[in-house]
Amino acid sequence: MLRAGTALAVLLEPMQAMLNFVSTRRLPVLPVSGAGAAGRRARALSQPERRRLERDLQSLARFIEVYCRHRHADVSKRPVELKHHDIAALTGRPVHLCPDCTRLITHAFTKRSNCPLRPKPQCKHCPSHCYHPTYRKKIQEVMRFSGMKILMSGRLDYLLHLLF
Repeated sequence: MLRAGTALAVLLEPMQAMLNFVSTRRLPVLPVSGAGAAGRRARALSQPERRRLERDLQSLARFIEVYCRHRHADVSKRPVELKHHDIAALTGRPVHLCPDCTRLITHAFTKRSNCPLRPKPQCKHCPSHCYHPTYRKKIQEVMRFSGMKILMSGRLDYLLHLLF
């Protein structure tokens, strides 16, 4: 093992901490460091920020899944596998989506995970929109459609999300 204080040890410390964290807990693998879209360096997430990110990603997956199930019922669906996120661990089961919705969830997870604003505002109140305009219109349509479906199905957690 490297001695603390050496230049290489200082560089490898964040990676070692991430590996220890991931190996000791059964949480979905989320990016905690790296370069963002504009070359800025992302910082490690605190535990409350990580929980908030996981909850937001769960909600995104649920909304897109409901939308795809109802609007794209006749299209063949496959389980979604993303490079940086374990969706099955986040949602508790595999998520099956059509190719269009798979592209949307990939874009949405990437943008949400790399958001530079702390604390993250709701996207509709954000001063700088990071979604591509076509994906932004699509996610608005998904939220509008799925929000009503989930609300009408009596999901209490969604009602609490709207209020708080």
